[in-house]
Amino acid sequence: MHTRVLYTATDKMGDLICNNYPMLFVMSRFGIPPGFGNKTIEQVCRQNHVHTSTFLAVVNLLIAGEQTSFNNLSLSCLVNYLHNSHSHFLDIRLPTIRKKLLKTLKTPLDSVGKAVLRFYDQYVEQVQTHMAYEEETVFPYVQSLLQGKQSGQYCIEIFSRQHDNIEAKLSDLKNILIKYYPTGNPHELNNVLFDIFACAQDLASHNYVEDNLFVPLITQWEQKDPDKRCGERPPAKEIVSEKEIVSDTLRAADTGELSKREKEVLTEIAKGYTNKEIADRLFISVHTVMTHRKNIMHKLKIHSLSGLTIYALLNNLVDPNQII
Repeated sequence: MHTRVLYTATDKMGDLICNNYPMLFVMSRFGIPPGFGNKTIEQVCRQNHVHTSTFLAVVNLLIAGEQTSFNNLSLSCLVNYLHNSHSHFLDIRLPTIRKKLLKTLKTPLDSVGKAVLRFYDQYVEQVQTHMAYEEETVFPYVQSLLQGKQSGQYCIEIFSRQHDNIEAKLSDLKNILIKYYPTGNPHELNNVLFDIFACAQDLASHNYVEDNLFVPLITQWEQKDPDKRCGERPPAKEIVSEKEIVSDTLRAADTGELSKREKEVLTEIAKGYTNKEIADRLFISVHTVMTHRKNIMHKLKIHSLSGLTIYALLNNLVDPNQII
């Protein structure tokens, strides 16, 4: 295992990319095209009107988990990078995965295929909502900071409190496709799975930059205004490496077999019944239903209703016509 190094302005851009190929995405989101020859990072950044220190801050954060000083960074450059990241995911990455997923599913689509595709589309809608909030609320707020026009009660702490790890929601889909979904062409399935894993890691990197660079930098800008108040701020998060965050998302655990009662509960869940309705139908308490539900999710590593429904369909626990 090689030691991760910090890059400086005098290092060659070619060395950075060749030794850390995921930085191709970082480079493109800063608006830097390939074909830079043997130039240094600083030369390439200047040639493409990119703030060098901000570029290096993102690179070193993702490669080595190194948090930098915020005194010499460009907030506008960082916002532009995040905006381009949103465009990449919504306009290129996620639509491409959908096309591959559709090609992998049995055609014509059966009930399971339709459920898998609906699950993915619902996930994409969540990502769109997540990123639309940043585009419509957070980024305009940042522009007001840059212009010295802070107004209202909004502050970056509000964003930080509700900022979720959108890449983690791909876990159910990955588990279903890897462990439970039969396909006639394993090469196509493995291809789309690789893209889903890579996208999840890339989304984790995106969130990592926001949590450990974007939010602290805006907080520093807010502190320039002594009248800016947004309640008591929580203690700063201890920085952890991107590798640790991504490993939490990608880690798979052994699953146990469902008991007869758990299968009965899962069947009712897939049919769309509430905990109270399931308890009445199976003559058990609501607490018992909730316990079974928790155990089912733990065993299957599937934590959404859509995911559990797909599993039930794949294992013939429920008839497609019974799903509400």
